[in-house]
Amino acid sequence: MTSAFREPRIDEAYCVTLAEPDDFEGWRDYARRLVMAEVPPDRVIWDAPDGLGGSSGGDLFATNGSDKRLPVPAANTPQPRASRDFVTLAKKAILHSDPARFALLYRLLWRLQGNPRVLEDRADSDVRRIEELARTVRRDSHKMHAFVRFRVVEEEGGADHYVAWFEPEHHIVRANAGFFVNRFTNMRWSILTPRGSLHWDGETLREGPPAQRGDAPEGDPAEDLWKRYYASIFNPARLKIGAMLKEMPKRYWKNMPEAALIPDLIAGAQAREAAMVAAGEREEAPRPATLPAITDALDACRRCPIGSLDNRAVAGEGPRDALLMIVGEQPGDQEDRAGRPFVGPAGQLLDAHLIDAGIERGAAYVTNAVKHFKFTQQSTPVSRGPGKRRLHQSPTAKEIDICRWWLEGERELVKPRVVLALGASAARSLLGKTVSVQKERGRPLALADGSELWITTHPSYLLRLDDAARASEEQRFAADLRAVALRVAELA
Repeated sequence: MTSAFREPRIDEAYCVTLAEPDDFEGWRDYARRLVMAEVPPDRVIWDAPDGLGGSSGGDLFATNGSDKRLPVPAANTPQPRASRDFVTLAKKAILHSDPARFALLYRLLWRLQGNPRVLEDRADSDVRRIEELARTVRRDSHKMHAFVRFRVVEEEGGADHYVAWFEPEHHIVRANAGFFVNRFTNMRWSILTPRGSLHWDGETLREGPPAQRGDAPEGDPAEDLWKRYYASIFNPARLKIGAMLKEMPKRYWKNMPEAALIPDLIAGAQAREAAMVAAGEREEAPRPATLPAITDALDACRRCPIGSLDNRAVAGEGPRDALLMIVGEQPGDQEDRAGRPFVGPAGQLLDAHLIDAGIERGAAYVTNAVKHFKFTQQSTPVSRGPGKRRLHQSPTAKEIDICRWWLEGERELVKPRVVLALGASAARSLLGKTVSVQKERGRPLALADGSELWITTHPSYLLRLDDAARASEEQRFAADLRAVALRVAELA
């Protein structure tokens, strides 16, 4: 605060009681008055109902703000300053159930008077906390929008009334009323929660007191239809259990009729997946038993869409008993035309660094995670149709996983002691999962066959950098290769 603010007497402590737990307007009016009266945050105690029939807690010995005994600002005192960002955050954060939210907001408002840019400091503990409160409230609102399930109740006269039960973590019911009015305008509905209720008759929205789970119906005739529909659209091919639980936590399942189906649907999807994998393994042709046979068989591979493009398979090359195997991502345009791995600009840069590191390329087995060149054609000014320029496209995780079958065949035959993966695609083809190159580089990882995996960047990544960044990254790349060279020498 500025020097114009006086220090209050030690006995000046005030308790401000708000009418509702989400009473932003009331908090703002009291906070404005307190700042103008130069009352610092440590002299204010905030209290409000908790929305569940109790109070957030206050100081029994403090002066009650509701009896108009709050200090009166001096005449002509300027209004407090508050940025639009602060007001936006405050309106969200005040819906949180944390009893300390009012004090936090007032403390930030007080600090804004002396430092209008305090919200720009993301390392500030108060700023981090208010942003976390707002983020949690937004997430709770999203869950309410997604997981409210109405059940129909037939009233006297045959009219349908739709009732839903929801258990929010925070005071979001009133703030989200407009969403449901706009979405279900033509329905007569009620949303019951432990923190209050909403009732819409098609024209007027009314608020009601907190409800209990028993006040809501358990089911209706339409629920079986909804369950059959949900089961029919459940896609086992897109099932990611971790992501599903993150977006739809189990605590919401008890109020969602379709949730009862989820465990069986997951088990069924996993069983079907296992059956398909087993069937595929039974029908899988035996892998070629020699490197030349793998080279010949690659030309006919159409396991993924890349093999159906206008390209040619590029197999690995190198000694049958190489200690070191170098794995890249996929052939490029020049590799596709030459039928050999790493002969383009990235390959030339790799060769230069291998020489500097003391690694003889001819003594290593060099290959790629994906054996065909994936590209898209770009029209040229001369031709209205597809031009001759082929633009590189990165393979998908699925395409890498499909082509791993060929790489495993090469590894089984060569039996390298050290494998160097150039880039994330190559690392995935060897580990079966995506990892961070920057996190895993520079140290050996153990593979299932007993060999060591070393990961570094792909040389094509270096070619895309500007001069300053490239110089730094090339130093790291060179250090990685030297470490691999030292390890190969030790094993030799």
